[in-house]
Amino acid sequence: MLKKVCLILAASLLATTASAQEVAPNAPEPYNCDFDPACEVAPGLYGKMSSPVTSKFKLSLGGFVKLDYVYNSVNLGSNGALGTLQPNGIPKKGSVADQQDQSLFTARQSRLWFKVAGPTFKGAKTGAVIETDFYGSGGSNESANMRMRHAYGTLDWENTQLLFGQYWDNFGMANSSTLDFGLGATAGNPQQPRVAQIRVTQKVPLTKDETMKLSLSLQNPVQDTNQQNGSATDTWGSAVNVAGQAVLVSKALGVAPGLWGLSMNSLQAGFFGLYGTESAGPTGKELASWGYGFYTFVPVLASKDGKSRAMTAGFEGQAYQASNMSFNYATATALVGPSNDRTGAKGYGLFAQGMFYPTQNLGLTAGYGKRAAYDQASYAGIANYQQSSSQIFANVSYDINAAIRFAAEYQKLETKYGNNTPSSSDQGSADVFRFSAFYFF
Repeated sequence: MLKKVCLILAASLLATTASAQEVAPNAPEPYNCDFDPACEVAPGLYGKMSSPVTSKFKLSLGGFVKLDYVYNSVNLGSNGALGTLQPNGIPKKGSVADQQDQSLFTARQSRLWFKVAGPTFKGAKTGAVIETDFYGSGGSNESANMRMRHAYGTLDWENTQLLFGQYWDNFGMANSSTLDFGLGATAGNPQQPRVAQIRVTQKVPLTKDETMKLSLSLQNPVQDTNQQNGSATDTWGSAVNVAGQAVLVSKALGVAPGLWGLSMNSLQAGFFGLYGTESAGPTGKELASWGYGFYTFVPVLASKDGKSRAMTAGFEGQAYQASNMSFNYATATALVGPSNDRTGAKGYGLFAQGMFYPTQNLGLTAGYGKRAAYDQASYAGIANYQQSSSQIFANVSYDINAAIRFAAEYQKLETKYGNNTPSSSDQGSADVFRFSAFYFF
């Protein structure tokens, strides 16, 4: 009898609650129980936590969650999840690392950004962006540290922008659309560092469909860290770097998807360059850091309406030459020559990729990039220097909705070494297989 009474009371309570939810005008929206029958537990962790975001000015936030599974045919060390971003090159064939492999999961490439739209000034819109990821010092997934990627403010007039803060190095324009965040930095795409700078960008309308875009920046002299691969300890100091771009942008060919298929780009063609100086060696000899290059993006199959990616294709290419620019991976080494007569290491890079979207949600990308030493006679006495580093890659991505993307990729990475150590191989190669899952928000 007691059991029947309890069942009747429980059924009555559930019916009353359901009825109240149906008629109550301010009843909360039901939880998403599509995949979890016990979803009412969710409010204790992440459920029903939405609330307005407020700031002194209008504030928005976004980013993405990114999970990577990576298999490397060789041991690429603590940067193994970053693919091409191997400053010391791919391990030589026959080495201990070459005989090991890696199988990795990581979510440290997830990102978070905040964007502010502030008050106007003299007709300019003002704004600011702060972007972080979790690739700070420390290699553990469990104790990943937040890292500042971008932090800058802007003033935007109709054709002029003033930017100040930390943003991409203004040298180099192409980014390899690989799933790893190396972006081909050591293989023909020297745009890795984010540096403190002040930048002015000016648009000069030429015709109804054509604009010249000019930018000039004063940048932090990252040669002072000399260099990211730590070999040059005889540098006293650097002058501020000056970097710039001059690019023709034309609407004549329509638009096609750019990096990761997240932007729609017009026809672009132009030049970029960087110049800086530093003092090095016991005599304080002044050395120059310099580089120049050409970039182009061509919509091969244009979008039908300027928005849809279905049946669109684009080509992107870049070539450059540089000296003493290992801080942004334009050269593999900073300085060459004896300690009392150092000179800048010279190098060049080539890059090309094509992207095709047969449907709105399905993307196919393939490309090739190479960075190589120039004037190899100047590398005399430097054992096992990187004669060249290259990558061939292909990936496929599919967006199941506006938030979720799944993608898979293959990369072939190679490094050739000069002044090789006797009885060892003069090259290294790695096969990299990657699966990535994104949630954009």
